[in-house]
Amino acid sequence: MATIRASCHDCGDVELTTADVNVRVCSADNQGTYAFRCPYCSMTVVKPAEPRTIDLLVASGVAMTTWDLPAELSERPTGPKITHDDLLDFHQILHDDDTWFEELWAQIDS
Repeated sequence: MATIRASCHDCGDVELTTADVNVRVCSADNQGTYAFRCPYCSMTVVKPAEPRTIDLLVASGVAMTTWDLPAELSERPTGPKITHDDLLDFHQILHDDDTWFEELWAQIDS
């Protein structure tokens, strides 16, 4: 098992094993990060990683996972923009403890 040297924001340089480090890569743009829990302060440290660094970590035995951007990022909102009056109406609905959910649901259905 390879030894990996990384740095914690609080503790400085730390030595880790391949089992202590995880690599995550976004499938849309191939941007990657590596993460580990500091052996001294137990804080999770996440750092950006260049493709070359990712290749070295994976080649040394670090587990890699890929993730996808949420579909909502590619959706374009439709309908009118929310106005200040809309926010005030919503605020007023929330103040009615008995029927706020029913009123809100009625507005969504219409």
